[in-house]
Amino acid sequence: MSSTPATPVPIRIDFVSDVSCPWCVIGLKSLEQALDKLDGTVQAEIHFQPFELNANMSAEGEDIGEHIARKYGSTPEQMAQSREAIRARGEQLGFTFAMDKRGRIYNTFDAHRLLHWAGLEGRQKALKMALFDAYFTQGQNPSSHEVLLAVAGKVGLDTVKAAEVLASDAYADEVRAQEQFYQQNGINSVPAVIINERHLISGGQPPEVFEQALRQIIAGA
Repeated sequence: MSSTPATPVPIRIDFVSDVSCPWCVIGLKSLEQALDKLDGTVQAEIHFQPFELNANMSAEGEDIGEHIARKYGSTPEQMAQSREAIRARGEQLGFTFAMDKRGRIYNTFDAHRLLHWAGLEGRQKALKMALFDAYFTQGQNPSSHEVLLAVAGKVGLDTVKAAEVLASDAYADEVRAQEQFYQQNGINSVPAVIINERHLISGGQPPEVFEQALRQIIAGA
């Protein structure tokens, strides 16, 4: 006699991240793999929340090597080690970091506005992954409206509406409010993965860390 399958446990996941954060890519890919292993056990609803690593970055961006050296005091050797670690982790997770193409870092506020709108259209995750690919794999500028419109079109969003969003201040207040909310609640680095608005998993953790944490949360639900 077969047993009736258990009903999947609904969970809310707020994924706080920036488009220009490589560890956010690693965290998201790891989270996806963990959720795949929990298939049928959980019913996850992911909401991508905005965080700007460089909110005051100018429109033309900045050389990434100069930026990291100034912001973190990293030496060229340390930067090379970090790039290799990121590239290797990405490869393990099925994501290509073309580190030689990522020469500059940019302001991402308009990308976050577009992501907010994409959430209303039901295409937020698709746009998020496409933006990661555009920047980290293709070496494109995520602050460029031309790039943002092209990426929006690739994931099936209406490019006329997307252009209207970008040409206006649409969702600027909403994005700033969300950024401030998470900062005021102690989120000062990303990725920050918040489960059911209670449990925090910080950083680009391996899939097994996410899986273990999710199983513990489900067991205690």
